[in-house]
Amino acid sequence: MQSTARNEPRPARITALWFGVQLIWGAVLGISLQARCLSLAGDSSLAVFGLISASGAGAAAITQLVVGPLSDAMRRRGRGRTLFYAIGALLGTLEILAFYASSSVPALLWSFVALQISLNVIIGPYQAIIPDLIPPQRFGVASAWLAAMGSAGNACGAILATLLGTTHMFGLGLALATGLVASAWITLSHSRRVPMQPLEPVAPFTLRRTLVDLFVSRAFVYLGFYTVLGYLYFFVASILPRGFGMDATRVSGLCVLLFTVVGALGALVAARPTDRSDERVVVSLGGGVVAASVAVLALVQGPSALAPAIALAGAGWGVFLCADWAFACRLLPPGALATTMAVWNLAVVGPQMLAPLVATLTLSRLGTLQSALGPRDALFLAGAEMLIGALWIWRLPRAPGGHKG
Repeated sequence: MQSTARNEPRPARITALWFGVQLIWGAVLGISLQARCLSLAGDSSLAVFGLISASGAGAAAITQLVVGPLSDAMRRRGRGRTLFYAIGALLGTLEILAFYASSSVPALLWSFVALQISLNVIIGPYQAIIPDLIPPQRFGVASAWLAAMGSAGNACGAILATLLGTTHMFGLGLALATGLVASAWITLSHSRRVPMQPLEPVAPFTLRRTLVDLFVSRAFVYLGFYTVLGYLYFFVASILPRGFGMDATRVSGLCVLLFTVVGALGALVAARPTDRSDERVVVSLGGGVVAASVAVLALVQGPSALAPAIALAGAGWGVFLCADWAFACRLLPPGALATTMAVWNLAVVGPQMLAPLVATLTLSRLGTLQSALGPRDALFLAGAEMLIGALWIWRLPRAPGGHKG
């Protein structure tokens, strides 16, 4: 009995590695990359930021497309994917230290690309860990833990980057590396004791309509997400009155923190509804709440609306993440899940590159690219993108299995 209990899958331990990965991204993508570009490139920081961001996103996409099929092949032979988690975590600890030690723009570029490659050695295979180890009737609970771990990791990373900033870069890199190693150890030590779920007969990978519609829905939602992330700082700076007690950097950091913390709570609340109801309803509800919150924030344009709008958007985002992941786990083929999800995850990587381009072109057409109204219009655009993604999910059929009512 005791041995059986030890072998039962524990979602908190299985998803711990996601905390470590998102801990790094919460610090790097939200604060540190921009700050490092500004300190190393000065007036050219925006151009350098665009180049480094696009290069890293491209490396992430290629890595997932290469590693996903390799991990699927190992899975079909009866082996797990833990080797990829271990290698990615080891390389990631080295590259995050190199990122904060970079003293030139070329060094920063290559360290960021290497960091993207390292962590995406984990991310590609890790997207299949829930159906690998968790029974289908618990996909919603496990996906909620995954979303909560990711949100908590983002929040802690943002806190560390805000507190340590550019004055203690080695300490910041060391803290992030330690978090990645600790979370990887928790997941690896537990996953090796948990028996893998039975694998259905493997069909050849094909670009089916299911994958296309899942991709389009997620891509629009993430296009909106990265538009908000990219323009929130500028929006905050445009609405803060003169003499306000905090500067735009501090207020933006607090907004990101509030969004991620409430997002973790939203994901946990969505766990049971995701398992017991139609995931399309939950996905649409979560994405719709985020879209509406962003639109309200853009309309009000006052600091008093920041906290409630950001909190509501964070709650909706957590609900969306939980249901979106569980829905994909039920619809996509288990035997080629890492490969299929690597393609599906391009709907996250692609918007990282496209969001600034789409926003720039849109604001240019509206004539507000160089205007104080530009950040407001960017938020309206983000809300529209998210709403399209939330509604697009209804092109898909209801997922089989896992529902009790």
